[in-house]
Formats: sequence, C-alpha cells, structure tokens
Amino acid sequence: MNSDREGLITNAAPFGESSTTIPSNTIDQQQRERSILEQSRTLALLIYLFVNWFITANYIALFVTVVLVLLLAFDFWTVKNVTGRLLVGLRWWNEIKDDGTNVWMFESREGRKNNPLDARMFWISMYAYPVIWGFLAFSALISFKFEYLLIHVLAITLNVANVVGYTKCEKDAKKQMNSYITGASNSMFQSAVGNLISNKVSNFFGGGASTTARV
Repeated sequence: MNSDREGLITNAAPFGESSTTIPSNTIDQQQRERSILEQSRTLALLIYLFVNWFITANYIALFVTVVLVLLLAFDFWTVKNVTGRLLVGLRWWNEIKDDGTNVWMFESREGRKNNPLDARMFWISMYAYPVIWGFLAFSALISFKFEYLLIHVLAITLNVANVVGYTKCEKDAKKQMNSYITGASNSMFQSAVGNLISNKVSNFFGGGASTTARV
C-alpha cells in the first residue's frame, strides 16, 4: 500500500455530521485548505470565460487550450486524491486487473466525523461543475464556436468521472457503515439474550439446590 492510501480503510465514517470539538488552529488549517482547493477548481473555469469573451486571436486560443487541459487534469487529480480525503474522508480509484477487467476501489477514513460545511461545499461543487461545463458546451455549440470543443469534452468527462467515482464511494461507505451498525446491534442483542438465559439457568439451579438443602 502506497503513502496515498495510508490512514484510509473501507469502513465508513458518517457523512456530513457535526464534528467534535476541534482546536482553532486545525479549523483555520481546514479553512485554508478548502479555500485553496476551491480556487484551483475555479481557475480553469475563470480562464476559459475570460478568454472566450475577450480574446479572439487563434494563437492565444491554442495556448490557452493547452493551459486549460493542464488545469483540468490537475483539478481532476486533486479532487480525486486530495480534496475528497480532506473534506469528506473519501477516495476512489480504478484498478485494471491482469485479465483487463476494471475494478472500482473505495476508501473512507476511520473515526472522523466530517465538518458539515466542508461536506456540503464538496458535494455542491462536485455536482455543479459538470452542469456548468455542460451549459458552456451547449452555448458554444449553438453559437458555432468549436475552437474549445476539446476543452468542453475533457472538462465534462473528468468532472463526471469524479461524480460517478465519489457517488459510488459514498454508497459503498454508507453500506459498510450500515453493515457495521447491524452487526454491532446483533452482537449486543445476542449477548443480552445469552446473559439473560445464563442468569435464568443459574437462578433455577441455585434455587433448586437451596430447597434440597433445607429438606
């Protein structure tokens, strides 16, 4: 297991629940991390809008296309490997086996309740960005502006991949948590029933022995 996977397991932590008391320096660090991550997500979108509205030179458009491809790739990797772990304690990836089949792999951090604001912002941005890029792609198509078609396709594809991955990861984590709760409840019930039966049997034989002694 490599360093990117350390501290993550397949058992789920609750999603979007109130966290326990966190030191102020930890809260400040989380806020800075969230700000940096959201800015990195917004940068590609802002550059696209600025260039699309104010710059028409072809050579600049080509350069911007390269920059946007790099930013979108960086955004995809960051959201998949860093943002999800920091904000909601989740991570996903896809492994290819020797026979060529794809396997979805999911991880969730153990023992950490997520900050409600972090979780809310993460999921809102997760679903909002594909919609925004889809709207921009549709607007470009009806305006016959095809110079950034590659950017539209790439942005939608990468964002949808993260949506699918994290949605599957969340469902898997909740399933693991429900299984854990069910197993713990069954174990407690069986233990309680066992103790009750044991006490009844002990009382029965204890009472019988006492009666025999008196006779």
